[in-house]
Amino acid sequence: MNKKIKTEAVESLFEAILQLENKEECFNFFEDLCTVNELLSLSQRFEVASMLREKKTYIEIAEKTGASTATISRVNRSLNYGTDGYEVIFKKLGK
Repeated sequence: MNKKIKTEAVESLFEAILQLENKEECFNFFEDLCTVNELLSLSQRFEVASMLREKKTYIEIAEKTGASTATISRVNRSLNYGTDGYEVIFKKLGK
């Protein structure tokens, strides 16, 4: 994990997230925690990652998600050189 984000506050946040038991609790917590734009940005990145794994082109992804090519490139870099966080989730989701 990146040492810059491994702070006590971040660990506390992640521990709180791990306590959520269902989608409704997630919706309520994240609605309180994030702005609408922050939540939409996070979900957009997740959709971009999913489409990249499906070998969609940057143009297809940008058209469907509205993501910039910079965002798509950043997500692609995480998929290829990151800590496999996306892969863990995709496997758990059966994707």
